[in-house]
Amino acid sequence: MQRRDFFKKSLVVAGVAAVGTSLEAASQPLDGQKLSKVAFPQKRPMITYSDRPPLLETPREVFTNAITPNDHFFVRWHMPEIPTYIDLNTYRLKVDGLVEKELSFTLDQLKAEFEPVEVVSVLQCGGNGRSAFAPIAGGIQWGNGAVGNAKWKGARLRDILERAGIKKGADWISFYGLEKAAYYKTPNFVREMHMEELGDHVIVAYEMNGEELPYLNGYPVRLIIPGYYSDSWVKMLSNLTVTAKYEELFFMDVAYRIPDNATESEDPHSHKKVKTKPITTMNVKSMIGYPTNETKVYCNSHTTVRGVAFDQGKGIKEVQISVDGGKTWEAAILDDGTLGRYSFREFRYTFKPGTYGKVKIMSKAINLAGEVQPLAEEMGWNHGGYKYNGIDVVTIEVV
Repeated sequence: MQRRDFFKKSLVVAGVAAVGTSLEAASQPLDGQKLSKVAFPQKRPMITYSDRPPLLETPREVFTNAITPNDHFFVRWHMPEIPTYIDLNTYRLKVDGLVEKELSFTLDQLKAEFEPVEVVSVLQCGGNGRSAFAPIAGGIQWGNGAVGNAKWKGARLRDILERAGIKKGADWISFYGLEKAAYYKTPNFVREMHMEELGDHVIVAYEMNGEELPYLNGYPVRLIIPGYYSDSWVKMLSNLTVTAKYEELFFMDVAYRIPDNATESEDPHSHKKVKTKPITTMNVKSMIGYPTNETKVYCNSHTTVRGVAFDQGKGIKEVQISVDGGKTWEAAILDDGTLGRYSFREFRYTFKPGTYGKVKIMSKAINLAGEVQPLAEEMGWNHGGYKYNGIDVVTIEVV
């Protein structure tokens, strides 16, 4: 496709829900939140916080499968100015800075000139689950759906940089995308990575689940850093700039930071400044996809709890389920883990509710490093509302 005129197309489809999902169904509450009555192009109706920039959350019921469909994959942009189209005749990914030769690549060149690599990895916003913090933390009040898992295909970042030739003394890579601030004094979204973090699993992706990247998920290429929060996964990648020194940037030095202490937390009632550090790798987490809140099930019927668990790549050891409010826990059945250590792991647990009324179902993940998903009340608070991973809870009604 030579030109992706996205927002013009959106004017045409904005009044129509995605195929297979009626407007009536889309307007009904789901897990305490409402789906939008309309859908962006290439997306189903989703929980929508903003249309400029697009902020779309995946509904809970999607998290029963390890792979998140492209049309249900969450969307998070920082700047309101997103290109209205991408013309592949003029698009180039540029490599500059401390390199032997500055280069630029078309999308076709990235596909043809570099070995294609596939990695299955979770993409999660650092603020996912923020709405569960008490007191309220600043930022988009995401539920649990600012996360997804996909099979990404692209070229190794290392291979691209080696083609340009990295000069001696180069320690940092800066990543620039095509989204722009609306006000000229607002800093653009730029991220940096130290050369030591550059592994073979870090790629510049042009495919997502076997298809070209959806426009809202970073078309034509985006950065993939498995195990890291999505604020580092720059979308609509335009420039890779190699530098000798770290450059102070708003989104690394002011935003997306947490307290630099053992609990990564602070007193919400204190005005004392604390030392901070950027958020990087994800923590251990599980989410229940079915049943959702307010689901009705029959007493003494077989009810199967399904969901997904993940961490930063250390590996999920176990997921435990409680159906008595956390008094007792039993192990769920995990999938075989063949999608890799950065992927969702599906889990399932079957029980027969024997009493009528409300039943609270809880899920807790434990990884191979011994890290345990904590209770919500055990979660340390931070002013940005980042890295929430409290034990997941849904409440169903037994009838």
